[in-house]
Amino acid sequence: MSEETCRIDVWLWRARFLKTRGLAARFVEQGSVRLSRAGQLTRLDKASRSVRPGDVLVFALSERVFSLRIEALGDRRGPAPEARSLYSDTQSEAQA
Repeated sequence: MSEETCRIDVWLWRARFLKTRGLAARFVEQGSVRLSRAGQLTRLDKASRSVRPGDVLVFALSERVFSLRIEALGDRRGPAPEARSLYSDTQSEAQA
């Protein structure tokens, strides 16, 4: 895997949406995450699927629907401000 891609379970964990990689992997394998890349919408079914900057993810978590663009992949699971820099909210962009 190149440095320009990252596993979806690792990215969700680094971006602090789920507390552990195991939880993130199970979340993805349940078919809860949709990926939009180059106009193509795909339901992710394996935690090993790769994501890259520019991809758009849509998923529901804790009764809230998230629609976000991946801005960076990150190197670690850092503090919340660092995690928030990994994505931008596409819902707020649509409202602006």
